[in-house]
Order: sequence, then structure tokens, then C-alpha cells
Amino acid sequence: MTGAPGPARGTVRERTERGRAARKEAPRSAHAEVGTDRDALALLTADDAGRVPELLPIRYGRMAVSPLSFYRGAAAVMAHDLAGTPVSGFTVQLCGDAHLSNFGFFASPERRLVFDLNDFDETLRGPWEWDVKRLVASLEIAGRERGFRGRDRRATVAVAARSYRLAMRRFAAMTTLDVWYTRADAEEIRARYARDLGRRRTRVERGVARSRSRDNIGALHRFTTGDGGELRLAAAPPLIVPLRDLLPGDTSQEAALRGLLRDYRDTLPADRRFLLDGYRLVDIARKVVGVGSVGTRSWMLLLLGRDSRDPLFLQAKEAGPSVLERYLGPAPQDSAGRRVVEGQRLMQAVGDIFLGWQRQPGIDGVTRDFYVRQLRDWKGSVEVEAMVPRGMRVYADLCGSTLARAHARSGDCVAIASYLGSGTAFDQAMVRFATTCADRNERDHRALLGAISDGRIVAEAGV
Repeated sequence: MTGAPGPARGTVRERTERGRAARKEAPRSAHAEVGTDRDALALLTADDAGRVPELLPIRYGRMAVSPLSFYRGAAAVMAHDLAGTPVSGFTVQLCGDAHLSNFGFFASPERRLVFDLNDFDETLRGPWEWDVKRLVASLEIAGRERGFRGRDRRATVAVAARSYRLAMRRFAAMTTLDVWYTRADAEEIRARYARDLGRRRTRVERGVARSRSRDNIGALHRFTTGDGGELRLAAAPPLIVPLRDLLPGDTSQEAALRGLLRDYRDTLPADRRFLLDGYRLVDIARKVVGVGSVGTRSWMLLLLGRDSRDPLFLQAKEAGPSVLERYLGPAPQDSAGRRVVEGQRLMQAVGDIFLGWQRQPGIDGVTRDFYVRQLRDWKGSVEVEAMVPRGMRVYADLCGSTLARAHARSGDCVAIASYLGSGTAFDQAMVRFATTCADRNERDHRALLGAISDGRIVAEAGV
């Protein structure tokens, strides 16, 4: 793997020439290739090591729902596939799991609704192509799930690749600070896509409104109970289990998590530490989240400020090695939690003010890494299951440009833009890649259903 690990070096002309020269080593049409065949279920079950055993059936039950849900939980499988594909040699900070459902809305510190990548569990420095390929394959798979015609699916994938390419060319012409300051807020998105959305703007407006309702006050109504006069997290097993129910009479886990919260504070800037000190921890629960994350330890922390109407919900989520590390080498950070946080800060235009990390010994004697963030801060996502082809193309365009902006912050946007060029060779290669990858993903999903049917894998449906 080539490419400087830090900021781009050299003159614009030198960087442009490096980009063009890379086409000889990795022709843009070669990106249609998919890696060698493999045992997807073996890769998945190997990834189960260290997870909470009783939660694994939920993971596989969720992955079994559809090929798209399988794909969302199979980042380890995709990493294997990508490791054998051509690369141009230019590295960026990767999301590592840039499928279409890992983009969404959340609040900026200035309380504006912004759109960006929102999952960084697998982040690592690596080839920019890997994130693009993870995205375009997810769009093809989602299009199949929605019953779109082949030409509509191909058009959607081509739009995403084209959007990434053109956005990277725009960033290549901008100053370094202008690239860093670029972001997409909800108002800008509505204006940019008003004509394309047409009558579906009402649906978008409702989605934006829902995102703004997903805040700490909304979480207070959804996740707590006042029974007994004291505010507590409400039980909804197996997805939400208060610590008092999970380990009745055992205070050691609570003490460990209080220690995690106390020590995580040191990873925040001084002003955020001051802000956090205005809250007190009142309750803890284990919360099952996501698809691929099911089985990793995730804790919901309820803190209160001045009174019971002043809540702060934090999530302490376990962080392990990125699935990309077995192919790209170990992360430079001294903990997986720090890897996630620093990767997120590099890629996102704006970030969670409570984002931090900590390494903490568990009550079972195993030291684990965690990162901490707000559980809900206007977080929302697009309803893929309700999309029509036109809306999917709009979303593909938005995700492609957003991913390019995230990569431009940490990679050589001039060299990448020069490599991609003004033609459609890369776009068409992504269409072919996405089709082949989706075919393989469908086979992997069928293999999972077979393993569940014959008892090799235990799955719990509907959870």
C-alpha cells in the first residue's frame, strides 16, 4: 500500500501528475473486479469471538431478514473481498463501513441539522476506493430489495460514483481550509434537491422533523420510568436491560462503569469536562444496537443536570479492532476507542461535543476499549424501505458527495481527483462491481439461512 499517512505533500502539479500516473498501475476500469471467493459464514463466526454469547442469536436473526440486512452486518466479509481488489495507492481515513444506512442527520454544536457519515466502528486509514465500493454495493442491494428495475439500479450506482468523482474534483480546486469547513446542513440539502424531490419533499420534511425530535427530552419519554418516585431507565428486554436487572445485587459492574465515565472525562477538552461535571449519573442499562454491532457491549447512561427534566443520555460502546486491520495492519492508536474517536473527528465536518474514549477493566478481568457519545442528538436516517428510484438517486448523489468530502479532509484530493478524471470509466466500473458484489451477497445470505435452518447457527427472529 502506497500513499503518505499524513497531509498531501508537493505542488498541485506534482500531485496531479501522481494521480494520472496511478492509472497505469491501477486502470480505472479494473475497479470492477471483486476479490476471490471465500467462506462468508466462517468470516462472520470468527468475528463473534469476545461478543456477549446470549446476544449473538439476535445478531443473526437481524442479518437473516434480507440480503440488505445481511450486508449491513457483514463488514468483515466485505473487508476480505476488498483486500484483493486494485487500488490507486492514495490513502484516506476510511469509514470502513460506508453503506447507505451509515449516513444520516444529527445536530451540530451550533444546533443545526447536518448530514454526514455517522458510524465509525471500523474506521482506519486505507484505500479510498474501499469506502466507495462499500457504498455502491449497498445501493445496488437496496435497489434489488425495493424491486427496482436493473436500469434504475445501475443509474443509482452510477450517480453515486459520479457524485463522488465530481465532488472530489471540486475539493481539489478549493483551499485546504475551505475543504475543512465544508458541510451539508438540512436547509442546503432541501435547496439543492428541491426540483429532484418534487412532491416527495413533504416526506423529507417529515423526516427532518423526526430527527429534531430525537433528542434527550425525546429519549427521556421513551426510555425512562418514574415508578417509585425516582427516575430510572425502563426495562425492555432483551434490547434494554437495566443493570439492576442484569446483575441483581452485584455492584461491581456499576462501579466499573462509573469509573469508565470518570476516566473518559479526561479525553474531553476542558470546556466539555466542565459541561459534563454539571450532570450526575443516575442509572445504567445494557442496550442492543445496530446489526453488525449486536453482541458487543453497549451501555446506556442516564445523567441528570438541574432536575429530572434536564437529562443527558450517553452511550458507552465497546470498540474492538477494525475488521480492516487484518488486511491493512494495526491502527496506530493505543486503544480501539481512541481509533474510533480520532477517525470520526477526521472525517466528520462537525462532531458530538461529548465524544471521547476510555479503556476499562471489566468485572470478568478482561480489559476492553470503549468510546462514549450522546445516545441521541437529533439523530435520524433516511427510510430506505420507502424509497422510489428517483429518491434513491438523490440519496446516492448526496452520499457520494458526502463521502468525497470526508475523504478530502484526510487524503490527497488533488491526486485522487486527477486519478478519477473527467470521464466515466470509474463510474461504469462501479456499476459492474456493485452488480457482482450484490450477486455474491445474495449467495452469502442464502448460506446464512441454510445454516440457521440446519442448526449450525442459532438465530432469534423479530428482535
